[in-house]
Amino acid sequence: MSEMKGRVHSIQSLGTVDGPGVRFVVFMQGCNLRCKCCHNPDTWELFSGTEYTAKEIVSKAVRYKEYFSKKGGITLSGGEPLLQADFAKEVFALCHENDINTCLDTSGNILSNSVKELLSYTDRVLLDVKYTDDTLYKENVGCHLGVVLDFLSYLDEKSIPTTLRQVIIPTINDDEENILKLKAIADAHECVDKIELLPFKKICQTKYDNLNVEFPFSHINQAKESDINALKQHIPEYS
Repeated sequence: MSEMKGRVHSIQSLGTVDGPGVRFVVFMQGCNLRCKCCHNPDTWELFSGTEYTAKEIVSKAVRYKEYFSKKGGITLSGGEPLLQADFAKEVFALCHENDINTCLDTSGNILSNSVKELLSYTDRVLLDVKYTDDTLYKENVGCHLGVVLDFLSYLDEKSIPTTLRQVIIPTINDDEENILKLKAIADAHECVDKIELLPFKKICQTKYDNLNVEFPFSHINQAKESDINALKQHIPEYS
């Protein structure tokens, strides 16, 4: 194991919304996308954050192992952890040596050999399928839907358990047609066993203000929990 260093934005020691069970969540620094609904614009810049070795990260995670039980473990989120795939692989390899479950939270827009090696140490993927329409992807994310579906196909090929996640944004993707398309994507890939619909919120506005950056979706209302629950009725088998 090398002493390669990765750049980390922040660490949450006991998270409950970033994968199954209780998890040690590492938010990696750097993102190659510019999603208009992004909640963490402070993670965009790759050459920022705090440097850690994989050993330092895992030694911190091990301290909380007693809280993980069988379902919990470590999650690498971001930012986009695929930008630091070699480092992430070292973290996950060390986690497996310490019998810690690994989960990768990603937008799935990179599928290099390094990413494939990382996935060989990944127990579950939380895959953001931000929209089910390619035009919306290009306008609001900066990549193509097809790239993400190719990533999902690889997960399916390798039988890596996958949760599809989508932020529900009023007036943009908060309709039955979109959810049924998302369900169709899940149905076509056996690796998908869960879909999470996340409400669009604007608590990130302060971060944009502090960075003196415009929040592109500041004019859109937050999603209502009742509307999210109504959409979930279309995908009961993935709840």
